[in-house]
Amino acid sequence: MPLVVVGISVLVLLVLMTRLKLNGFAALLLVAVGVGLVQGIGMEKIPDILAEGIGDQIGDTMLTIGLGAMVGRVMGDSGAAQRIAGKLLDVCGPRWVQVAMVLTAMLIGVTMFYEVAFVIIVPIAFTLVRVTRANLLWVGLPMSIALSTMHSFLPPHPGPTAVAATFQASVGLTLFYGLFIAVPIGATIALLWPRLPFVRAMNPSIPKGLVSERVFEDDEMPGMGWSLSVALLPVVLIAGAAVADLAGAGDGGPMHFVAFIGSAPIALLLTLLVAIWAFGPRIGRSLGEVSASCKEAAQAMAMILLVIGAGGAFKNVLVEGGISDYIKDITDGWSISPIVLAWLIAAILRIALGSATVAVVTASGVALPLLAGSGVHSEVMVLAVSCGSIAFSHVNDPGFWMFKEYFNLSVLDAIKARTTYTTVLAILGLGGVLVLEQVLDALSI
Repeated sequence: MPLVVVGISVLVLLVLMTRLKLNGFAALLLVAVGVGLVQGIGMEKIPDILAEGIGDQIGDTMLTIGLGAMVGRVMGDSGAAQRIAGKLLDVCGPRWVQVAMVLTAMLIGVTMFYEVAFVIIVPIAFTLVRVTRANLLWVGLPMSIALSTMHSFLPPHPGPTAVAATFQASVGLTLFYGLFIAVPIGATIALLWPRLPFVRAMNPSIPKGLVSERVFEDDEMPGMGWSLSVALLPVVLIAGAAVADLAGAGDGGPMHFVAFIGSAPIALLLTLLVAIWAFGPRIGRSLGEVSASCKEAAQAMAMILLVIGAGGAFKNVLVEGGISDYIKDITDGWSISPIVLAWLIAAILRIALGSATVAVVTASGVALPLLAGSGVHSEVMVLAVSCGSIAFSHVNDPGFWMFKEYFNLSVLDAIKARTTYTTVLAILGLGGVLVLEQVLDALSI
């Protein structure tokens, strides 16, 4: 039974990494090979499937994470991250630093991918931790939860947008309705989770090489204007392109240019160039010093990227092994609420395959026949599938490994922190979607 294979593979992976202390990259590849053989994939095909999975995952994330890490390190080594962190503390005070991180993450995360927003904001979180001596998860976990909520629940992120197209739903209305669910649920969990005893018991350290260890004097740091401008530049570029696309601004030359500079890799590359100039020669630092910051950031990212790539290989083996087709077949005859069924299919696929995008796209295809004649608003069905796709993030999700590595957690601690919060977000999201449908019916919308 394919789902049993998935469960056993996860347990084997946990044993390899926790008991035998095997490196995450090697453990993921070893388990992926085993799953491929058990699922009947020919031995001659497995290397290509692994390579395809790694290539797809690294291709999607390497430029974003690599450039984002360089921008963050340049900002850290110049004092710009400390300047922004200090301003946040001045405005909000140490007591409200979590609220500041949640608001920042939600504003940025509405239009930016989780990975992109994460690498932009995390240097500020690291600096806040160093300055306040707070627990890393006390500051960083609210940021991650808020970003996860925005990325998984709402368009213009790829999963919800793809589902909206399948259901022929309005992207604008889906975003509008979804905000009423995502903001209160995401903010509540973001502020609650770091306070739970099992999370407070964790005390991870900041990964070496991703943030400057130096504490700057006020006159050594660049001004707030330049610091904030560089931090927000990729946000403005990426969000501007998303807004222009949502507004249907046409398909001419100007829109092509907007889409080009608003793509995450190009936006971050332009930001890096601006950061090198603004925090290098302009404030008296040599290009050699700035280049050294970029090099150290790239070295620190090497193992993180390898582990994320191996997570992609594991995911691809599960897909090629027919897990998604099996789930589609067994859910065909289920007779329950279309909203609950759409959510449940997405959640099962998420558990089995790891990729939220694969889960929502597959689940939308399965749930599409349920929409016709059900009377359910198509935008509500989009949100149901999107909410289900965030559930149960674990070791077959490349995003899980990014979370684990950046917050320097053990596998078990990452499961305790991330798997639990993503699952609760999904369940509360389902409740919000069911209430939303009732409200829309009552208002005759």
